[in-house]
Amino acid sequence: MAVKVTESINLGRGFTAKNRTLLAAMTNKQSNSDGTLSNEEINWLVRRGQGGFGITTTAASNVTKEGQGWEGEMGVWSDNQIPGLTKLAKLLNETGTVSLVQLFHGGMRAPQRITGVRPISASENTEAGMDGVYTKAMTELEINSMIQSFTDAAIRCKKAGFHGVELHGAHSYLICQFLGEKTNRRTDNWGGDIAGRSRFLTEIIRSVRGAVGEDFLIAVRISPIIEKAGIYLGDSLELAKIICELEIDMLHISCWDVFQSVGDGNDISLTKRFRQVIPEGMPLISTGAVWDGKDAQWLADEGADIIGVARVGIAHPDWPKLLTDSNYQPQKPPFSVEHLANADLSPVFIEYMKRWKNFVED
Repeated sequence: MAVKVTESINLGRGFTAKNRTLLAAMTNKQSNSDGTLSNEEINWLVRRGQGGFGITTTAASNVTKEGQGWEGEMGVWSDNQIPGLTKLAKLLNETGTVSLVQLFHGGMRAPQRITGVRPISASENTEAGMDGVYTKAMTELEINSMIQSFTDAAIRCKKAGFHGVELHGAHSYLICQFLGEKTNRRTDNWGGDIAGRSRFLTEIIRSVRGAVGEDFLIAVRISPIIEKAGIYLGDSLELAKIICELEIDMLHISCWDVFQSVGDGNDISLTKRFRQVIPEGMPLISTGAVWDGKDAQWLADEGADIIGVARVGIAHPDWPKLLTDSNYQPQKPPFSVEHLANADLSPVFIEYMKRWKNFVED
């Protein structure tokens, strides 16, 4: 029998999460136009810390001004953003949650209509929504500069008082574009097999760790499978082994639906498959479609040390506290605007959630 979701977990580096729950990074579009945090975004996150989440992760935060993927996106690319980050870190940490900032760059998903510049990526790429614009393949100099941008962003997060960062290597953003064999067709040391395609991520990890020291957490989030990017399970399992040999503290797999089997003829969950290959003692976070207390405990039984949630955390900020009842079944969508406003979603966030089918009542 696995540990209970309500039990604490030692994350190392002097940090203990009071339970096994994690609020995953979620787009909410509540930041100011210059990337600084709004009071609405701070309130939304702090409410989840107060609700009992063991770990609370901010929305994806771009590490360069040109890396912005959408309007209302949180930024960590300027020292001008440190005051807001400091306020958020202080308030989050007072709740007893472990606070993480998710660092990312949009890459091909940093639209030119927002940034004013041609997007960059591992190779020349385009996809729906880019209006036929092809990315510029990054030069060696640009790659090294980007590694430094991730590092500088992590330093700002540490200065602000956060407990750590999560490197966003999932969901087809820049790091993920380097990992995919379809989006990364380079023939130099930054491409090729998974060892080469993962070099961008591993060098970011090494650089960040060297800059922030030993008393700061580094988590890495990856997507096990994204076929359109050329990310397949075999490479992702190998990637997990590669990065778990480095000085990271948590591996986060973004499954979308944790209840689906691996799908390669092996009738087990992705969570259990990753648990089989990563070192014992490396905390594994798994996220995707968890809703009630039984879902959460099932995932822990599958080998997840930490249970990540997104949508249920939007609607139910006190979700972790209510898991003391193993039969807890929170209300499912659609939710009224009033319900979401009472859960500290701003009108901007509520409007964004209306894009999610059947999440907000008509």
